Amino acid sequence: MKMKLRAAAVVSASALLLVGCSSTGGGGESGGEAGGLVGTGSGDSCVIDSPVKVGAALSLTGAAGSYGLSQQEGLELALAELNEQDGVTYELNIEDDASEPRQGISVMETFVGDGTSIVLGPTLSNTAVAAMPIANEASMPVMGISTTAGGITDIGEYVFRDSLTEAQVIPQTVDAVIDEFDLKKVVVMYSNDDAFTESGYEVMAETLDGTDVEVLDTLTFSKADTDFRPLLTAAKDMNPDAIVVSALIEAAIPLVTQARELGIEQPIVGGNGFNNPKLMADAGAAAEGVVVGAAWNSASDNPENQAFLAAYEEKFGKQPDQFAAQAYSALYLINDAVRSDCSAERSDLRESVAGLKDVATPLGAVSINADRDAEHPAVVQIVKDGKFAVLR
Repeated sequence: MKMKLRAAAVVSASALLLVGCSSTGGGGESGGEAGGLVGTGSGDSCVIDSPVKVGAALSLTGAAGSYGLSQQEGLELALAELNEQDGVTYELNIEDDASEPRQGISVMETFVGDGTSIVLGPTLSNTAVAAMPIANEASMPVMGISTTAGGITDIGEYVFRDSLTEAQVIPQTVDAVIDEFDLKKVVVMYSNDDAFTESGYEVMAETLDGTDVEVLDTLTFSKADTDFRPLLTAAKDMNPDAIVVSALIEAAIPLVTQARELGIEQPIVGGNGFNNPKLMADAGAAAEGVVVGAAWNSASDNPENQAFLAAYEEKFGKQPDQFAAQAYSALYLINDAVRSDCSAERSDLRESVAGLKDVATPLGAVSINADRDAEHPAVVQIVKDGKFAVLR
């Protein structure tokens, strides 16, 4: 991974120290002194005098707290690496959206008004649906780093994401599982009170509808539920070949654990919400055999990923998850965009992000397509010996 920048901020649990920089909010400009965010040169030679403000709306608390904390760590690591280089300084401000749309709106309004050039997040799709229009209306670029629900980038031309959509990942996952386990009949389960999990379910249902697999029943629950035994008992009585689930990790862990306790040995196929080491850490042996589609292959041998894995483990004493990898990669994508035109003005940065092509990251070579969605390789994983392994 090339390290090209120096930064003027240190990340803390809720925010990063802001250094002085006069700013104006809204519109197509990102504030600072006149022309202060437009530099000279390009690429490695780009020099921008004023600090570049990057905001992050992360779920540090609430239902998606574990995802947001991983994202924070990914950003901390990326910033620490970028701090070592000259030419551009980054001023990063992380705020807690509390996994709630109303709080996400408040956070986004703050970023719009304080001269932030671009925002990462919110963490959850339902929060993003509420908050991202605020950024778009102010012509401030915003990049989803875990929002995989359909229609996110339809919010407007200033909305991007580096996270693959459920529509990009789930069909590959379902096809792989059908082939691997010769599925004929399944039960589908999902939480029907969250945009992210509902979107995942819709893709699962559409994908299964295009196969010869019979859906015996579709069972719903709340994202706050913790006792899945009645639903799992009903599913077990139908004797499916697999159970396909769209849920956040807080529901996925007890669901998987209780399924194994009830003697359900069939494969459990999870959506993107299952992509968290907490699944193995908290569910233990019950997680064995769970299949998850992913936007990031932790076993990838590309140089950027290997450097990321080593640096993350050294800094935090553990291995990263997909949410950390996507956040880390996003800051490097922003760096590439800022340096390509040597400008962090909002309107310029919008064009630069839209033009990103084959940027080397731990996720693989990332490009932004015409819909402002990321394109990069996906992977299907299975839990084996307490770790995610590549199924195909």
